[in-house]
Amino acid sequence: MDRLSGGLLTHRMSILVTGATGKSGKRVVQHLRAKGVAVRAAARPVFDWTDEGTWDAALEGVRAVYVVQLDGTTLVRPFIERAARHGVRRIVLASGRGLDDPDYARDTAGVRPGLVDSEAATRASGLEWTITRPGWFAQNFSEGFFADGIRTGELRLPGGSAAAAFVDAEDIAAVVAAALTEDGHSGRVYELSGPHPVTLAEAVATISDAAGREIRYVPLSPEQYVAELVGQGVPPPDAQAFADLFAAVREGKDARVSDGVRQALGRPPRTFAEFAHATATAGGWSTG
Repeated sequence: MDRLSGGLLTHRMSILVTGATGKSGKRVVQHLRAKGVAVRAAARPVFDWTDEGTWDAALEGVRAVYVVQLDGTTLVRPFIERAARHGVRRIVLASGRGLDDPDYARDTAGVRPGLVDSEAATRASGLEWTITRPGWFAQNFSEGFFADGIRTGELRLPGGSAAAAFVDAEDIAAVVAAALTEDGHSGRVYELSGPHPVTLAEAVATISDAAGREIRYVPLSPEQYVAELVGQGVPPPDAQAFADLFAAVREGKDARVSDGVRQALGRPPRTFAEFAHATATAGGWSTG
């Protein structure tokens, strides 16, 4: 059996996960394998967004795809067209929170146009589609660009005293896995956040308690942050782009709580404290 009715989860079908080594992609792979689904984990050099010659082999025999696009590109549109020709029937797209608001965040890095085009291509594909719009990942503190500061004991960021509803990548992966393998998610846009907003100072204090050692948050102005990055060898345009990522946080826009996790899974999202405890227990902030 290889059909969509009654759900996509069958013993013969395969799901392609792009970005399979990233924060959400690797967890989607784990969730799907736990469901007994055959997964094709796509990452460079075997699959390369910028090399269309790698696309066909990745799509062969696949019935559903989790699409994590390459920032700053419009490659998702031709990729989805190629996927449809290969018989793919279902697409789950990783997009971004606030995409329906052009003033939501400063897009110095030029990411927004690609995401807008990707969403439009997904909606127009003729396939079953679901779009996820997660906010800031909680895992930025353990696997992303906050992690070094957490491990050294001092996180210096231009986030001010505002809060963000950080979402656990485990919840994102669970939503994606459900959308890929179950009915009832087609044509849905899930905005994903944690259950309540947390300031950066509160987040660092929670991690400090969970890790059992002193860690502090030092708020910087955007100008101070850019100067520090440039002093560390980061090119000025890239340093400014990093600083601009925090504009929506400082303006309070990322404090909004959304119910996408509950809509998709029928349960609340994990709290930041739950994320911190699980990460600390797994040795995620070990300095030894």
